[in-house]
Amino acid sequence: MEDVLEVYQRPYNEAYPVVCMDEKPLQLLGDQRPPQPMTKTHNRREDSEYVRCGTCSIFMFNEPLGGKRYVSAQEHRTKKDWAQEIRSLLTTHYPDAKKIVLVMDNLNTHTIASLYETFPAAEALEMAKRLELHFTPKHGSWLNMAEIELSALTSQCLNRRIDNLPKLRKEILAWQKDRNRKQKTITWQFTTADARIQLRTLYPVI
Repeated sequence: MEDVLEVYQRPYNEAYPVVCMDEKPLQLLGDQRPPQPMTKTHNRREDSEYVRCGTCSIFMFNEPLGGKRYVSAQEHRTKKDWAQEIRSLLTTHYPDAKKIVLVMDNLNTHTIASLYETFPAAEALEMAKRLELHFTPKHGSWLNMAEIELSALTSQCLNRRIDNLPKLRKEILAWQKDRNRKQKTITWQFTTADARIQLRTLYPVI
């Protein structure tokens, strides 16, 4: 826990950006009956019945101090899916960063080994050299600031039925562009000192 909190205390450094990463499963839903449009006397009406159209996984990368986030939706969240997202992060979004300080949970796909299982060894090694990994503790996912961005995405963009992956990708891209344009940042207040006081029961007794 303190490892992640110390990372959050680092000053902004464009060459070594702190990026938080998280994933969210999402069920694609369609309408059983067409919604009734809004009129002068009624709000838009939607039938409670819906059609299940499969599932997908949303990948969120958020740079809290830089006011940037990058979101994608994929059919699965396997090791190869994660590795492909990491390559995009390194080569597309942060090609000039010397090293990305990446905060995420301990999901078994979030490992350097996933890079080697997906790409040639030389390419995997080059990507690994540009990553500094920090993991949130078990039951401590609230320490990951990407969860804050996923919450915003859910309430602002995913609060309606979306029945297919291309449409979902279009919607989250529009949300991403708007939020990045506004440069929405996160001011993290919980520090190591706070943890030692408020969460002292979690520390080992010596």
